[in-house]
Amino acid sequence: MSSEGYVGTQGPESRANEFNAVEFVITQLLNKRNYTTLVQVMAVRSAGEVAPVGFVDVQIMLNQIDAAGNSMPHGIVNNVPYFRLQGGANAVIIDPQVGDIGMATFADRDISSVKANRAISNPGSKRRADIADGLYTGGFLNAVPTQYVRFTDSGIEVVSPTNITMRAPTINMIGAESVTLQSASIVLDGPVTGTAGAAFSGDVTGQGTSLHTHKHGGVSSGGSQTSTPV
Repeated sequence: MSSEGYVGTQGPESRANEFNAVEFVITQLLNKRNYTTLVQVMAVRSAGEVAPVGFVDVQIMLNQIDAAGNSMPHGIVNNVPYFRLQGGANAVIIDPQVGDIGMATFADRDISSVKANRAISNPGSKRRADIADGLYTGGFLNAVPTQYVRFTDSGIEVVSPTNITMRAPTINMIGAESVTLQSASIVLDGPVTGTAGAAFSGDVTGQGTSLHTHKHGGVSSGGSQTSTPV
């Protein structure tokens, strides 16, 4: 025990011979390096729903332990870039949320210049494998999702408790056998066109009545036509 009252990690075996003494010094130096650990998201910073990839503040979930077995939590690591699945202008946007548990990996060199410039840069300092140079990847030990895309042997399932929006100049839905819509109501904002082709007839049937071939009763034969629908 030192004069300040702290318990050191050096034991009697560390001073037993020269090899043990050197090994102790090397171990102490390696213990200063950081590699990978579990973290919890404490804050999320992003410019909006559709924006460049942002940053999170994370809390390392494994406490520090001294030689006497006393624990001390780490401080919060700020401004950690988080992972987004993206290639060019194409991305799957699932930004982290406060409380998420994920993995932090720590860069070998200071990445602060790259974070600031978002371009090739020199290291910001001479620090190595420091927790300040963390990178966040989410999705470990989290709760059951309520909104998800699920891939199974039977197909793909897209589930949302609120709303699903598809937006594009053209949207094609192709079912080799059928396309089924199940809803309390279906609203179509625009004209509907049935195109005849080899795969289907182009007809529309409602409650057993064909839109294309249905007939009207109570009409005398002749050249006259029925009025427009009421």
